[in-house]
Amino acid sequence: MNPLLENKSSVFSAIKNRRSVRHFSKEPVSDDLVDQILESGLWAPSGKNNQPWKFAILRDETLKASLSTFTHYGQVIRSASVCIAVFLDHTRVYDRTKDVQAVGASIQNMLLTIHALGLGGVWLGEILKNKEKVAELLGAQKEWELMAVIAFGHPLKIPNHSGERDSLQEKVFLRR
Repeated sequence: MNPLLENKSSVFSAIKNRRSVRHFSKEPVSDDLVDQILESGLWAPSGKNNQPWKFAILRDETLKASLSTFTHYGQVIRSASVCIAVFLDHTRVYDRTKDVQAVGASIQNMLLTIHALGLGGVWLGEILKNKEKVAELLGAQKEWELMAVIAFGHPLKIPNHSGERDSLQEKVFLRR
């Protein structure tokens, strides 16, 4: 049997059950877990395998406090054990749309891994309104463009909403 099919139910379960977690305990996240999360981001698909992403790992409380001033969701950043700032590396871009999508796939891989490891995390995008300030704070090269910040840690509480989705009939406009 195809090994991918054996794990199909766990993949679907992770996709359907992952929720954005915004409240974290003070328990630290080990370097080993952070590396597993980053490794999963590296395995996202990208056109021509160009891997157009760069990551900044933030644990320092002072740095997270400074970062938190650039978003309405500052409390999420301050309370997270770890934040990963995800950048698009323009020196590796060959098609902006495809490469932005690849970075999104990398982020999704990391969020699913966070969930699979029993942690909680959230994709923060509103901070992009201050992406130049974030890049300056983190010492990012000028060729790197902030795409998101992932905040994660041990969940203090997990949202209990069902995560309802529109039906396929509402979203599929052609089956031919």
